Amino acid sequence: MKEVTVAGVQISVYPNNIDKNIEKIVHWYKKSVKETKAKLVVFPETVTTGFSPGMPLEKFYEVLPMDIKKKLKPIMEISKKTKTSVIIPTYEKTNKKNVIYNSAFFIRNGEIVGKYRKTHLFPTERITREGGWSTYGNDYPVFDTDFGKVGIMICYDGDFPEIARILAIKGAEIIARPSALLRSYDIWEMTNKARAYDNHTYIIAVNSVGPDNESNYFFGHSMIVSPIARKLALARGSEEIIYAKLDPKPIKKVTYGSDAPMLFDHLEDRNIESYKNYLTKKARSNFEPHKRIKGKKK
Repeated sequence: MKEVTVAGVQISVYPNNIDKNIEKIVHWYKKSVKETKAKLVVFPETVTTGFSPGMPLEKFYEVLPMDIKKKLKPIMEISKKTKTSVIIPTYEKTNKKNVIYNSAFFIRNGEIVGKYRKTHLFPTERITREGGWSTYGNDYPVFDTDFGKVGIMICYDGDFPEIARILAIKGAEIIARPSALLRSYDIWEMTNKARAYDNHTYIIAVNSVGPDNESNYFFGHSMIVSPIARKLALARGSEEIIYAKLDPKPIKKVTYGSDAPMLFDHLEDRNIESYKNYLTKKARSNFEPHKRIKGKKK
């Protein structure tokens, strides 16, 4: 990995107004690159519509564009002109009726080089329940850039240690976590720091701010976290840009403000043989949540 400046753009959305949101993304993307010189810019989860559609699946499917590349073209043009990479999270309509993925598109130097489809859907969004709208993804791509390798996990994915671990094993040095998170700030901060520290990766966690179409109100506080769990940048509860310069040698010292050397590597030091009978075994908590939202993966 090379030294690089990265940015997170924390903005509110116009619920389900894709064209207006694209215009807003373009404005903030230009602003972030101009003001921070960032080579990677990350936007919040489902930034083109907001998280909750507030309408039946069938109607929401019709709202979404079939040609997502055409919709993202203005953003791709900025990426090409500025020679930067940007992560645009958006619902992705497919050719299969009513199949929608909660996706994040990775655009590099003006081209869509790939996408990540959220693999751990929040219970309310699962298409496998009444009123749900998202279909599960099942792959964990890592994207090459001229400054390093980038992985993506989306919001609820970050509650699961396995996701960041898979991305790190595949070589990710930076993990973006676009989110529309409504749980507490303590949970948000803790999971971002833990995933960074667990895997010795940078985390760019960009949360939504403001309401969506079901009046969920997102609290922002986007952050960039180092591989030793230090917050390098922290947003407020308003629209703004955060950024940080990432050190290509971040785990030489065990903690910040100290010369104490780091003598371990969480990936290399795993006792893999001890895991084999457990990590793919189905399980559930012995403690009952308020309600279990039923539904099986399709």
